[in-house]
Amino acid sequence: MDTEAVRSFVRAADVGQLQHAADELGVTQQAVSKRIAALERELGVRLFTRTARGVELTLDGQAFLPHARTVVAGVDRAVNAVRPGSRALRIDVLGLRSAQAVVLHDYWRSHPETDLDVVTLRVNDPHAAAAAVQTGEIDASFRTVTDAATLPRDVQMIHAFDSPLELLVGPRHPLASARTLTPPQLRDLRIWVPGIAPRSEWAEFYDELAAAFDLRIDAAGPNFGNEVLLDALADSADVATLVGARDRYIWPTSHDLRRVPIVNPTLAYPLSLMFPRTNPHPGLRAIINHLASLAPLPATAWLPSWATTRRRSADNTARTHP
Repeated sequence: MDTEAVRSFVRAADVGQLQHAADELGVTQQAVSKRIAALERELGVRLFTRTARGVELTLDGQAFLPHARTVVAGVDRAVNAVRPGSRALRIDVLGLRSAQAVVLHDYWRSHPETDLDVVTLRVNDPHAAAAAVQTGEIDASFRTVTDAATLPRDVQMIHAFDSPLELLVGPRHPLASARTLTPPQLRDLRIWVPGIAPRSEWAEFYDELAAAFDLRIDAAGPNFGNEVLLDALADSADVATLVGARDRYIWPTSHDLRRVPIVNPTLAYPLSLMFPRTNPHPGLRAIINHLASLAPLPATAWLPSWATTRRRSADNTARTHP
């Protein structure tokens, strides 16, 4: 099937006139007419009827249109997969105030010529983000598939950077005046992290963290957003939460919230970057180099098992294959 004929059909259906479709496609009206006529012969049905105002879809045309859109979108993704430099570098982050977004913003401020499109996929399962990378919907994603064996073969995942955790509390909390805290000091606290999604990487992270240090992670209740969480912390003398050191939070001055670093060991959330194994967007290499330049964790740091296992494997590979 001639994909340009399918594209001509979709544009004509959208604008309702063959001439307008031809103008958008940069061809003559006669060319559009011939493409659609050839498509109708191949399908054995009429797709349009002519009216005084242009063209209207027949019932067969209405049935064919959603499938034709899928064909056109698939062709566009295929072209972009081999010509990624023709559009902005599209990277998925967990949130626009997350550590990943902050790091990307720092990079862009130093390289404002970079054509960067930062997006947030509304998915919790990292496998869905890997699928979006695989199909070309996005060029890269700051998500982690904790079992690397379940990644699609044509998607690569590397360590991006680690985000040290801090305890965030209100001014009446007993630990509000602390300059630093150690993990044993967090025991018996109510650490409220609402809305932990099943099958998400952060659900696995908090499960391991709680088990390793005997912490009380409370995921009760839906996640109504950062503002509701920050309001609750400001009014409470016993509720705390965990945030990344690079995460950006904004609250009213009257809240007087305190961010307290956790040390000996530093508790860190590992962040990965997924991207196509072949033909990645050419702008991605500079981003990866920037990530490699970020300050490493202190010597005494805790990471979940799936992060440490993957790094030991990468180190062994590097030693075996210089």
